[in-house]
Amino acid sequence: MPVRPCPPRSSAHPASGPPRSAPRARRRSRRSAGLAGTAVAAALLAGCTTPVTVPVAPAAADPLCAEVVLALPTDLEGLERLRTGSQATVAWGDRSSPVVLRCGVTPLGPTTDQCVAADDGTTSIDWVAVSGPEDAEGGADWLFTTYGREPAVEVSVPAEVTSERSTSFLLDLGPAIEQVEQTRFCS
Repeated sequence: MPVRPCPPRSSAHPASGPPRSAPRARRRSRRSAGLAGTAVAAALLAGCTTPVTVPVAPAAADPLCAEVVLALPTDLEGLERLRTGSQATVAWGDRSSPVVLRCGVTPLGPTTDQCVAADDGTTSIDWVAVSGPEDAEGGADWLFTTYGREPAVEVSVPAEVTSERSTSFLLDLGPAIEQVEQTRFCS
């Protein structure tokens, strides 16, 4: 069988491929697309805020803490949820003085500090409430730690928040904190 020569390539023939300048054009096009994508990503990231820095609790890796965090409300009586950079932590409110929840703190033993039950008729959570020193306006930071639950949950409420609202939002945390069984009670 005789071998036939291939027809000569012309720019109109599909097998001839793109003109020689096309690889450069494609590279420029890819480079432009890459730069545009980088610019869009930078603009999006500029709109993001950095996470609130919260110290991680010793038992933050406890699976129950993950359940607690997943069940927490998005907002807390009008305080918007903020991003945090630590496992098993959540913050709400103003970035400069947020309400902060940490799961996995060391459980409290018997104490003479004030122990109160936050009971809304559906859930009841025992909290040990400790007030910090009063500031110039008469407000104080408060630290609430669950009593009788392991892992324990701690909620710190800055004076800036307690001067504007009550801490009744602790009731809103009850359904999430009930993920951890209570074995001891205030009394």
